[in-house]
Amino acid sequence: MEETKYIYKVRFEIGTSVQIADRDVLETFLRDWKLHDKLEPEQLNYHGQVAAVEKVGFYFGGDQLYKLIGIPGVWHEQCLKAPEQVL
Repeated sequence: MEETKYIYKVRFEIGTSVQIADRDVLETFLRDWKLHDKLEPEQLNYHGQVAAVEKVGFYFGGDQLYKLIGIPGVWHEQCLKAPEQVL
């Protein structure tokens, strides 16, 4: 029998700059997410900030979890986006 291997893919690689989602997105995630690694209320204060990815991990099943340089907490991919460009 052939063994199946799962390959987890990351949206944001280590060292990539990311922007934390807007406060309303974080509030919705905080309210609705019922599974692992919930956001802490204090994390809402970091909305809109830009930081580099320090570490990427995966919860069983493939949920991507990020640690950001200089910003506390565990961040789900849904709470991050590519940084907005200033024109």
